[in-house]
Amino acid sequence: QVQLVESGGGLVQAGGSLRVSCAASGRTFSSYAMGWFRQAPGKEREFVTTINWSGGSTYYADSVKGRFTISRDNAKNTVYLQMSSLKPEDTAVYYCAAKRGSFYYTRAAEYDYWGQGTQVTVSS
Repeated sequence: QVQLVESGGGLVQAGGSLRVSCAASGRTFSSYAMGWFRQAPGKEREFVTTINWSGGSTYYADSVKGRFTISRDNAKNTVYLQMSSLKPEDTAVYYCAAKRGSFYYTRAAEYDYWGQGTQVTVSS
């Protein structure tokens, strides 16, 4: 079992930056690929970015490429999402997810564990 707790969401102006974190329980965090997804009101949950177990491989949705950076610290059981040049359309609840595996994963259905989400609101 892995429990995930996101933090760091909030209100930011367009063009600003924000970092959200996801802390995982358990001693096998480095066995898991991690992903960030987001869901805006009235929309389906969408993939944002993912990172493999070591942090050596990452993948981004086109909508955030060049603006967002995913990273992880296996010693702290934490994955981060650094968001820059934020746009109002980035407003959503951001969820982290974990999947045991060697690669990275882009589909929500592939993930085994989810956090409760953290709200990110970007004002224009």
